[in-house]
Amino acid sequence: MITEETVREALRQVFDPEIPINVVDMGLIYRVAIAGGDVVIDMTLTGRGCPMHGLIADMVRRKVAEISGVSSVQVNVVWDPPWNPTMMSRDVQIRYGFATADEGHASPDTP
Repeated sequence: MITEETVREALRQVFDPEIPINVVDMGLIYRVAIAGGDVVIDMTLTGRGCPMHGLIADMVRRKVAEISGVSSVQVNVVWDPPWNPTMMSRDVQIRYGFATADEGHASPDTP
């Protein structure tokens, strides 16, 4: 059975050629809809002028098509909401300096 988690795990193998972060952890995958063997993905890119637009969408389509039971894949590139760094996974935000490991946690000195 195809699940959203199965699709997202497969997409963790798809990287933007210019950025060494997969499309899931980068926060580019907005929606995964599954109906039987048909998969529809709404995704975005970091900017409208991204020269890799077609290539990344095609890599997403091909990777999902490899999943057992998938009969069709539709990839929609959407621009709303616009991507921003807060959409990245927490680990990636920390790794690239968009957040700190202790953000949102009380420090030991806090009463």
